[in-house]
Amino acid sequence: MSVTGPLTSRRATRLLETEPLQGRDEDAVASADYSSMLSEEEKEELKAELVQLEDEITTLRQVLSAKERHLVEIKQKLGMNLMNELKQNFSKSWHDMQTTTAYKKTHETLSHAGQKATAAFSNVGTAISKKFGDMRNSPTFKSFEERVETTVTSLKTKVGGMNPNGGSFEEVLSSTAHASAQSLSGGSRGTKEEELQC
Repeated sequence: MSVTGPLTSRRATRLLETEPLQGRDEDAVASADYSSMLSEEEKEELKAELVQLEDEITTLRQVLSAKERHLVEIKQKLGMNLMNELKQNFSKSWHDMQTTTAYKKTHETLSHAGQKATAAFSNVGTAISKKFGDMRNSPTFKSFEERVETTVTSLKTKVGGMNPNGGSFEEVLSSTAHASAQSLSGGSRGTKEEELQC
């Protein structure tokens, strides 16, 4: 075929590939009838090419379908199922992602940030412990601690009787509750006795 001969698919494509079309132009091109611009010989050649392309597409679809069936048969013989395949695909994708430079940089950055955060928390914890230690050794805290001890001893003595070493906190609490119950029940009996005497 010569360059001046029948219209080839490349030439037909070039006829349509000029400049990008805009809005109304696209509508005009879609409704245009190019068959009037083609000679009878060019029309026949394009129709033959169209039939050939449709036949090739049909053949390729049949070949693809046969290959897919054969693939399924082989996988069944090997004991491969959809779940195993998904696991393998996921593992491969995960591995591929981990080997990317973006993942490596992100991993390194987060790892470094985690190490810095751990060090910072450790430093904060150490500083707080040191401050509490310093505070506990301060004269103000010692004075407060002595006052609390004196108050607790005084409460133990008042609640538990004359024994200044009077037992554990639970014993003091129990005796306080017992003393409170006696004073409440004694007070209410007195009012009932008074009512009876009247």
